[in-house]
Amino acid sequence: MITVKDWGTTPFGEQILQYVVTNSQGTEVRLTNVGASICGVRFADRNGELDEVLLGYAKGVDYIGDTATCGKTVGRVANRIKHGHLEVEGRVYQLEINNLENHLHGGTGGYANLVWQSNIEGDCVVFTLHSPDGDQNYPSAVDVKVKYSLTDDNELIFTYDADSDGTTPFMLTNHAYWNLSGESSGDILDHELLLHASQSLEMALDHIPTGKILDIVGTPLDFTSWRRFRDEISSPFQNIDKKGGYGHYFPLDAWQKGVLNEIGVLRDKNSGRAVRFLSTQAGCMVYTGNKLSINCPETISGGRYANYAGVAIECQGFVDAVNNPHFPSIMLHKGEHYHEKTIYKFENL
Repeated sequence: MITVKDWGTTPFGEQILQYVVTNSQGTEVRLTNVGASICGVRFADRNGELDEVLLGYAKGVDYIGDTATCGKTVGRVANRIKHGHLEVEGRVYQLEINNLENHLHGGTGGYANLVWQSNIEGDCVVFTLHSPDGDQNYPSAVDVKVKYSLTDDNELIFTYDADSDGTTPFMLTNHAYWNLSGESSGDILDHELLLHASQSLEMALDHIPTGKILDIVGTPLDFTSWRRFRDEISSPFQNIDKKGGYGHYFPLDAWQKGVLNEIGVLRDKNSGRAVRFLSTQAGCMVYTGNKLSINCPETISGGRYANYAGVAIECQGFVDAVNNPHFPSIMLHKGEHYHEKTIYKFENL
């Protein structure tokens, strides 16, 4: 079942909507047209008790311009572009510098901070956006669609589709933060993660890849077997300690373009909840919410999030692929169709 309600207005008078999607198991997913965002998830623990497990805010307007980009669809290009430097077909574009000396998440006026068109189509909530040529100084116009559905098997399925009238870099992700013990329960440092990734991008302290791909089995970045975040959160390996925690990109071992694969599983033994991540994307960024406390608005539970209150598993392509030609390309050309699919499957241990 899908219902929709008014959730306030933006500072520019645009209507904010919240969609509530439920299934036969009592699982609830909430969505909003600000940033085509997931703004809440409730599903049962091992004892059948429902709780909020996704970080989010009390007010719809607070999804505009939040530092954490909580639950949002991020684009035109997710993650970072070194020095905002972009070259497309021989022409150089200077993108906004909004994260240290780099460009992050499509800029301050990127997709995450816009009000999308939205409607209900059958059992799906669909968000659409027209991104004009020159939007945040990116070349070419793009029409974007994000579609969400929740199955009775407890799968939250979302797809990204886009077409461009020219050549442009294009890479979307969802920036949801999970706390499977409950949104207001404290930190996620005792959560455990398993990834089907035996390599990681070597990254500088500012999260920009050096271009090297590291073999990480046996290191503090090794999630090929279950690893608790707490155990290596202060390791100096790949600047985990200096970053305040994990903030690293992991290419999927078995990735093939267009093929849906399991990325990994996040679990919480305390509640017995788990989320299984499947995606057609090339890998994922793991971010343990190292700076969640910065400029945090009022939360769903009425407080403010502390650092490590949630972990983001962001299914996406390679970071700064536009400046690393040996990485899989994220260029979208006229006549090509962009399509990616991700599934969050809610489970009990």
